Amino acid sequence: MAVDTFSGHPAHAPGWKKLATMREAGLIAIILALCIVMSFASQHFLTLGNFRAMLMSFSVEGIVVVGMTILLIVGGIDLSVGSVVCFSMVLSGSLFLMGVDPWTASLAGILASAVIGCIMGFFVTVVGLNHFITSLAAMVIVRGICLIITKGTPLSLFTLPPSFKAVGQGTFYGVPYVILIFVGVVILFDFLLRRATAFRKVFYTGSNERAALYSGIKTSHVKFWVTVLCATLSGVAGVIYMSRFGAATPTFGAGMELNIIAAAVIGGASLKGGSGTILGAILGIALLSVVTSSLILLDVSVYWQDMIKGCILLAAVSIDHFLHQRKAI
Repeated sequence: MAVDTFSGHPAHAPGWKKLATMREAGLIAIILALCIVMSFASQHFLTLGNFRAMLMSFSVEGIVVVGMTILLIVGGIDLSVGSVVCFSMVLSGSLFLMGVDPWTASLAGILASAVIGCIMGFFVTVVGLNHFITSLAAMVIVRGICLIITKGTPLSLFTLPPSFKAVGQGTFYGVPYVILIFVGVVILFDFLLRRATAFRKVFYTGSNERAALYSGIKTSHVKFWVTVLCATLSGVAGVIYMSRFGAATPTFGAGMELNIIAAAVIGGASLKGGSGTILGAILGIALLSVVTSSLILLDVSVYWQDMIKGCILLAAVSIDHFLHQRKAI
């Protein structure tokens, strides 16, 4: 089965490369248009401080978006990413307060997040549950574990050593390490999705799982490891957040899954599987970040912000559904 080496989509869909390019170009145009409008609406929008805040904000979420995008391509979804981010923070922070070296504690938090991904992957591929139900249960269970560990009280981690805090707060020649880590993750997984044979199986599985199975691909293995990858990247994001804020709050990340899924779908990842790009997803999270920043600068109520984000997600899903109907005709 041939694959388009640029987009990673199966070569039998000749319009996908053009469609993906158009979608990404459209997102860039929308982002630029919003920036131009906001430059007139608020004098604080086109400032170095505001752009730095936006970059810092969507860089860490962007790491999670990468994992979610790959999972959506394979035909899955993970509603537990916000809880897993929080779990990684809480577990790593708790171990640090118990006297464990922060780097070792962080590694433990990331590995524990991967274990959560393994458990979800087991229920999806072996037990036979779908990703939605499995991740919904995981979201509630993991959040409960966070509350049990902390007893509902935020953990103060201001005694973290400067070398560790530098991960979330430091800079390299003026560029925050957070942004460099984010760019590294994006480049790595964008390259793998486009070029690596193992990641091409993700597209095959999401496009037509039965055909992929008949062609010799172990689709259950693909879905399992992609589920683990998404949870692991969520764990990495949790450690970065802990380093950045010097705290671990048991309610952190509540509702994060909305932003993550919305960004991936806005960027072109289909809820039906089989399509999506890392670049598109990053443009999606960038768009949401610009929208959020704009609403804050315009002093829009936080309640309206949630409603607006929900409407954006609904519009993105509707467009995705429409495009798939057109493709099926």
